[in-house]
Amino acid sequence: MNHMQTAVQKPHDRLAALLAGDMHAVNVMIRARMASQHAPRIPEVTAHLVEAGGKRLRPMLTLAAARMYGYEGPYHIHLAATVEFIHTATLLHDDVVDESQRRRGRPTANLLWDNKSSVLVGDYLFSRSFQLMVETGSLRVLDILANASATIAEGEVLQLTAAQDLATTEAIYLQVVRGKTAALFSAATEVGGVIAGASDAQTRALFDYGDALGIAFQIVDDLLDYGGASDALGKNTGDDFRERKLTLPVIKAVATADTEEWAFWARTIAKGDQKDGDLEQARAIMARHGAMEAARQDALSWARRAVASLDDTPDHQIKDMLRDLADYVVARIA
Repeated sequence: MNHMQTAVQKPHDRLAALLAGDMHAVNVMIRARMASQHAPRIPEVTAHLVEAGGKRLRPMLTLAAARMYGYEGPYHIHLAATVEFIHTATLLHDDVVDESQRRRGRPTANLLWDNKSSVLVGDYLFSRSFQLMVETGSLRVLDILANASATIAEGEVLQLTAAQDLATTEAIYLQVVRGKTAALFSAATEVGGVIAGASDAQTRALFDYGDALGIAFQIVDDLLDYGGASDALGKNTGDDFRERKLTLPVIKAVATADTEEWAFWARTIAKGDQKDGDLEQARAIMARHGAMEAARQDALSWARRAVASLDDTPDHQIKDMLRDLADYVVARIA
């Protein structure tokens, strides 16, 4: 089997192929709405991230949910563009907060321009996203996406306070992940159902799918940071360690650490005193305690939960693709 055939079989590629017409309309809307008559830096900064070749997974989830319930349009396009604008805004802000230098395999906007531009353009995209939401005329849609935006910001602030604190528990980690990642996944799927007129039970199932998928997705990202390829991540491996983030595999390793290992985590994460070879030692400690495998099992559990949440949704080829997508997210670390 050649590489092209293998690529086409990936669930997000199959989903993208099925939704290609709608995704084209979303991309056209994104380009039109990120324009600015008075501040040319806005489309420059936005285009750098939007055109960087991300999978557009979140807007695809909105389109997929709407299509699964037979929606004919046009507002699923507005909502998918809204979701992508919110996502892009959070990435611009995140890279400033984390002082990141690489995103989707390219230099970050804050590195190419400056922190001020990244923050202000992120603010602009948030504002644009709310304009797009309002155009749908649905107060429920506005409520869901406004709540998601607040939850994302709350999750980021919680991560700031939890970062470098070795007392951070798995429950706090889950709260952070539900905020900064899963909230937009679940909102993306839920609003697709709402705009299509799905019942409350059906939109709840879509919310549950997005929530579980988002949690699995983030756990996998955290694992890949310690064991993945840089190209697959779109960022440098070990960034989470260098930024002293208490991600799930680290939290599991800290919880079972002996005195010497605790001292290592206190020096590298709590105090930020990192030396050459520390990343490799962190990996060795995690391997010794089975922390990576335990986190992988958690990701698998959330993926299974995502699949199960679709049981009461209509039989549709998109339903099968969404199930495959949940499995594939975790298969990246198999």
